[in-house]
Amino acid sequence: MKSKFLVLILAGMFTVLLAGAQTTTYILLRHAEKDTTAQGSTMMQADPPLSQAGLARAARIPEVLKGYTPDAIWSTNYNRTRSTVGPLAKLFGKEIQVYDPRNLKVFAETLLKEQDKTIVVAGHSNSTPTLVNLLIGENKYANLDESVYNQLWIVTIKDGKASARIVQY
Repeated sequence: MKSKFLVLILAGMFTVLLAGAQTTTYILLRHAEKDTTAQGSTMMQADPPLSQAGLARAARIPEVLKGYTPDAIWSTNYNRTRSTVGPLAKLFGKEIQVYDPRNLKVFAETLLKEQDKTIVVAGHSNSTPTLVNLLIGENKYANLDESVYNQLWIVTIKDGKASARIVQY
């Protein structure tokens, strides 16, 4: 009888410990290829759509992220970023939430308050690596070259410890 009681107590303690171990996952990616042939598309204030290659890449993102179920999807307020995560949002019935890439510190603080969730964030060649750095608390990643569209980061925070890995897709 004593051993059964001890087993029940240990099982209960183990369950409590497991419940306390939360993992939050952030998947951060740059927008897919933009259409640089659209009028004014190379100007800084331009908001070009995705190119055919970009649309094809965006369509592949749900397959690339097939092991994840996003609780939230964030994007800057540009055609190219919203269109990049559009197929993923449609698949999971999620509304794309908008953030300001000029205020990444505040956005990172907002994201870090989320617990035990999976969050996808679409950004740009400069804002995405910066946001990764803010989430992991290190200045580890540099801006992406303008030609790089096939890289994303998976940032995991478990028990207060952050790690990041790069995935090519």
